[in-house]
Amino acid sequence: MTLTRSLFSGLLLLSGSLFSLAQANSDSPSLTMMGTTPSVPKNIVIMIGDGMGPAYTSAYRYYKNNPDTEEVEQTVFDRLLVGSASTYPAKISGYVTDSAAAATALATGVKSYNGAVSVDTQKQPLTTIMEKAKQLGLATGVAVTSQINHATPAAFLTHNESRRNYDEIANSFLNTDTDVMLGGGQRYFPPKLLKKFEAKGYQHISDFAQLDTVTEPKVIGLFADIQLPWAINDKDAHKLSKMTSKALELLSQNQDGFVLLVEGSLIDWAGHNNDIVTAMAEMDEFANAIEVVEQYVRQHKDTLMVVTADHNTGGLSIGANGEYIWKTDIINGVSNSPDAIASLALADGDWQSQVNAKLGFELSPEEAIQLSLARMQGVEVMTTAIKKIIDLRSYTGWTTGGHTGVDVQVFTSGPASTLFNGYQDNTDIANKLMSLLPKKPKVASKPKAIAPATSKSAATKPAAAPSLEAQPLQIKPVVIKSEKSKSMATKAIATPELKEPSSDTVTLGKPI
Repeated sequence: MTLTRSLFSGLLLLSGSLFSLAQANSDSPSLTMMGTTPSVPKNIVIMIGDGMGPAYTSAYRYYKNNPDTEEVEQTVFDRLLVGSASTYPAKISGYVTDSAAAATALATGVKSYNGAVSVDTQKQPLTTIMEKAKQLGLATGVAVTSQINHATPAAFLTHNESRRNYDEIANSFLNTDTDVMLGGGQRYFPPKLLKKFEAKGYQHISDFAQLDTVTEPKVIGLFADIQLPWAINDKDAHKLSKMTSKALELLSQNQDGFVLLVEGSLIDWAGHNNDIVTAMAEMDEFANAIEVVEQYVRQHKDTLMVVTADHNTGGLSIGANGEYIWKTDIINGVSNSPDAIASLALADGDWQSQVNAKLGFELSPEEAIQLSLARMQGVEVMTTAIKKIIDLRSYTGWTTGGHTGVDVQVFTSGPASTLFNGYQDNTDIANKLMSLLPKKPKVASKPKAIAPATSKSAATKPAAAPSLEAQPLQIKPVVIKSEKSKSMATKAIATPELKEPSSDTVTLGKPI
């Protein structure tokens, strides 16, 4: 294992160095490297489906398939698939990563402990691709469906000992000079902090309708207290697609190029909830956002899009209980998220007819009794009971409410896509992307040292991990619908507030 990993790292180092050398000595936009002819991208779009393991993209294919045709139609994921990536964190955290360690690997090319926000196992800051891009004069931005100071966007923009230090992370964004920040998280950006952003030239918006009025960077858009609404419940649909489109429009104003992070954050949250209906709706919106970027890549040949996942969530299985069946008609028939349906049932005396209408099928007498008993115990128990009925009827299985350690897929479009073919580690993705950045920095600087965490939730300092997994590869820097789109009812039903759990191991109904 050690020898194989070392050989692979050496080969990647050699290929990256050759690519960088060719770049440095050529004025041509098209280069030859090891038999391929990748172009050098000016713009890079990194898209992360949080928790989107391989079972999710397979499930999405069948969820979107037209049952009236003989063949199963391909999705955007099938068309763009080029490789896979391992996701394990630094050795001290074992084989199963959390979102922070995975994002750190994807943003810096270095493995760290679970909970780390772009710091190494000694809690020292690591240079991120966004920081490198800024040093080189490129524009940077993030568009996510979680709060913007959640683990993934935080690891691309800043540094902290613990992902749980939300207030510290929010404050640190002042010093990142990020051009576009779009997502949720209003509660972490009080008026006093927002005034500081405005003093630095940022336009602050909180109403999603205001997004259309923004014509230039810099902008911080906070459209929800924590996370954005579930896509299946959202009366203003396609928020991620619209944020992605606006981010591309604004960042394109930088003639030197840009690096954009887009995250379908709530795929993971639905996976933690073991909620197949909501997960597929979140997958659909992430696919829409990918197609927005794919169209941009077609129109801007100097743009590279790399799509992957940080890890797998929930241990989703397509088929369950020993049966070779998966009924997508059950999933497609549900018009709102289970937690929204549960809230409606608790508020309405004629709850059973309301539940039948939202589920798209008639409850059996046994199911009605189960929900009646659950209803007396509150919204969380009711939500869990509804999800169980959907799982049993659709033959959907889950193995955990947390993460699993399986490899994830890699999808690409645009110049230098072939660099990502085949198997790689998540740190290799980061190092390959960094090798594609311009080679002449305008400002030579290092990431600022971080102050010790003050939050009670800060992770305790981990012991030094062996250097094998933690070492970077040292490559020097030299709205559109998915295919066969199916309509979903989007009646305005208030979704109960999703509470932040205290760790990545969560109970059902409490996503991360």
